[in-house]
Amino acid sequence: MEYALSIIGGYLLGSIPFGLIITKLAGLGDIRDIGSGNIGATNVLRTGRKDIAAATLILDAAKAMIALVIFRNLYGNDIGFIAGAAAYLGHCFPVWLKFKGGKGVATFFGTLLVGIWPVGLLGILIWLACAYTFRYSSLAALIAAFLAPLFALLFPHSNIMIGAIAFMTLLIFIRHHENIGRLLKGQESKIGGKKE
Repeated sequence: MEYALSIIGGYLLGSIPFGLIITKLAGLGDIRDIGSGNIGATNVLRTGRKDIAAATLILDAAKAMIALVIFRNLYGNDIGFIAGAAAYLGHCFPVWLKFKGGKGVATFFGTLLVGIWPVGLLGILIWLACAYTFRYSSLAALIAAFLAPLFALLFPHSNIMIGAIAFMTLLIFIRHHENIGRLLKGQESKIGGKKE
């Protein structure tokens, strides 16, 4: 029962489309009609409103954090990680938007920051370093996500925790398949471009 509750609860928290809600409340229209059409913070930044993009980033991370903390306190760390991974799934495939959501990078880092904070912090630092160096948000996310399960092995962990992180990492690569194609062709837009 606790597994089912953590998956359902985490998914529903993660499926709240903050990027869409905040941009509409700010009078910026439907974020799905802007840039890449993604509901995440990177695309929200294309509205020119850094404050709205920052709010989206924080809230997308926070929903995974909240899911993990609630279910960790109720049922333990492993169940908390499952809830965090379910929140990530909800962000990527929200039932309210016909399962067309974001790519989940902020939600992924939110889970890591609460679940194994040194891994989350390392992931964010790697993302920042790669984004600054290469100017590709997608490439930075892919590198940080790829390294996260490896870093997690260096800290106290269970198979469920590593499995949850690996699951999210795999989904990040799946959700970025178009970006990967553009990167390989040299056609990916850099940070501040029209596509991500």
